[in-house]
Amino acid sequence: QVQLVESGGGLVEPGGSLRLSCAAPAASFRFSSMGWYRQAPGKQRELVAMIKVDATMAYGDSVKGRFTISRDNGKKIMWLQMNSLKPEDTAVYYCWLNFGRRDYWGQGTQVTVSS
Repeated sequence: QVQLVESGGGLVEPGGSLRLSCAAPAASFRFSSMGWYRQAPGKQRELVAMIKVDATMAYGDSVKGRFTISRDNGKKIMWLQMNSLKPEDTAVYYCWLNFGRRDYWGQGTQVTVSS
């Protein structure tokens, strides 16, 4: 069973920054694609960013230029650095891992951007 442990959410003012972390100690980390999705109330879950096994990255249009995804295969941790946060970034953020054609999800961490 692959467990994903998220941390780093919270309340931040518009224009501020947060960094989310996702640890996957039991996963075949270096052979997994990973990423972040988010879901705001009343909306569908959407891709925020992903980083594949070959380190190629993809971002949702609304976060390009503001968010940066990275990973450390040795430590089995993935990060999402979020800068210039906007109120519309408010959502529950979920860590995602794909290995062996199976998807795994974290429990979610709340990010609230408000003054």
